Amino acid sequence: MQNFEELGRELERRGKTRELRALAESEDGARLAKMLDTDRLEQAAKAGDGEALRRMLGAALKTEEGRRLAEGIRNLMK
Repeated sequence: MQNFEELGRELERRGKTRELRALAESEDGARLAKMLDTDRLEQAAKAGDGEALRRMLGAALKTEEGRRLAEGIRNLMK
């Protein structure tokens, strides 16, 4: 998948939005959300700064919570 929007569309097409929402609302999802600087993420997204977004999200995915959420998404894509 090239980006999160494409990933979201594919999961929606497969009828997996409920499962994706459950992952986002899980304990891991809540912990990860608290770790992220949402203001910086929003600023980077508005500015179209893909590199900054990749760095921030890459750092989040290196955490235990991020790895578990990524694995959950991989399982949804099977």
